[in-house]
Amino acid sequence: MARAYIGLGSNLGDGILNCKKALDLMGHSPHTEVIEASSFYRTEPVGKKDQGWFINCVAHITTGLEPNGLLSFLLSIEKEMGRERKEKWGPRTIDLDILFYGDTVMKEGSLIIPHPLVQERRFVLIPLVELAPDLVHPVLKKSIIQLLAICPEAGQEVKRVEI
Repeated sequence: MARAYIGLGSNLGDGILNCKKALDLMGHSPHTEVIEASSFYRTEPVGKKDQGWFINCVAHITTGLEPNGLLSFLLSIEKEMGRERKEKWGPRTIDLDILFYGDTVMKEGSLIIPHPLVQERRFVLIPLVELAPDLVHPVLKKSIIQLLAICPEAGQEVKRVEI
């Protein structure tokens, strides 16, 4: 079983409910177990600003799937939950990204591990610090807490949601 971290985000419908449903779908698979999920965060959109704010969290999972199989599984959850890919960085019911898959470093087509923008996104780093502050980025050789300390705050408001 491989350890992986998955970023979840939603800004269409009930974002918290969408993230909870995606976590549930991940956890009820015979090949994936959700070990822990971070708190939920209300976050300012990055890239495309003229849309609603997101709800984001990160899940720590174990999986028997190889990286490409995990990507296919996550895409099937997005599809089941009604995600439509209309525009880059546009609004979405659910977005599931593989952030880390063990110490794997790979680039195959659209699958890049670790996620190439982890170190630039506070909405990923802040919830990831809750779960794995000492996790070391296998390319950058810095821990998640170190990456958060040097990540710019400008244009990336992230607020914890009390539920």
